[in-house]
Amino acid sequence: MARRLPPLNSLKVFEAAARHLSFTRAAEELFVTQAAVSHQIKTLEEFLGLKLFRRRNRSLLLTEEGQGYFSDLKDIFTSIGEATDKLLERTEKGALTISLPPSFAIQWLVPRLADFNREEPDIDVRIKAVDLEEGSLTDDVDVAIYYGKGHWPELRCDLLYQEFLIPLCAPNVLLGEKPLATLHDLSQHVLLHDTSRQHWKQFAKQNGIEGVNVNHGPIFSHTTMVLQAAIHGQGIALGNNVLAQPEMEAGRLVAPFDEVVMTPNAFYVVCDEKQADMGRIATFRDWMIRTARREQEEVLDE
Repeated sequence: MARRLPPLNSLKVFEAAARHLSFTRAAEELFVTQAAVSHQIKTLEEFLGLKLFRRRNRSLLLTEEGQGYFSDLKDIFTSIGEATDKLLERTEKGALTISLPPSFAIQWLVPRLADFNREEPDIDVRIKAVDLEEGSLTDDVDVAIYYGKGHWPELRCDLLYQEFLIPLCAPNVLLGEKPLATLHDLSQHVLLHDTSRQHWKQFAKQNGIEGVNVNHGPIFSHTTMVLQAAIHGQGIALGNNVLAQPEMEAGRLVAPFDEVVMTPNAFYVVCDEKQADMGRIATFRDWMIRTARREQEEVLDE
């Protein structure tokens, strides 16, 4: 059954007149004549079948019904105004808040921000590093980078990078006293773990490695900490292909083996589905997707 709504323009006029308790001031606010205000109020009263205002000694008062109606409507108009302001702020040029894991911010986004700033100098990016995502964006976040399987209802999710993990170590580890020529030599080295020991367990099982104790070695809460520990020669890390790339390109970490382990996880750029194609949110999304695809194509061409 369709809702029976009163004339929306009459509602807007009523809200202004009730707020000011003056047809004249309502007319000035709405840039119409006082006669037009009176006409809209009459239209609304006829639709409702009751009086909303009464005049007394040159003053304008709300009837009991009018007061109750105004109390309900003013909150609705406030909410509409706030929602409109929020939408416009997010779609116009200006600040853009990005929420993402600290490791991805440090290893990937921050080094590339200068490229985005050159392309879009009118958009100021605010970086908000967060450890965990809850599957929904807070009001102060425009775009986020999520790590997972890509299933977040009511969010636009675009794949950036599929994850695979690479054994990595500092160059001097390869020259040390303990050999690292085969996968079985991992048994003589400390294994560095990111969040849990699950990845090294998966790597050992996938490659049929025996005699390697994957239940020992320090556990770090952030990927950058694991990479730093490996850079300082503290052990062998399973590095994320994206997050470890800067350290590999700089020669601070090397891959002693060709074997990798694929995971079901990936990095996604996400935003509210309704805002995905609007203004600066769309601009930033498109830039991230283009950058990620270009870099992956360059790797494949090498």
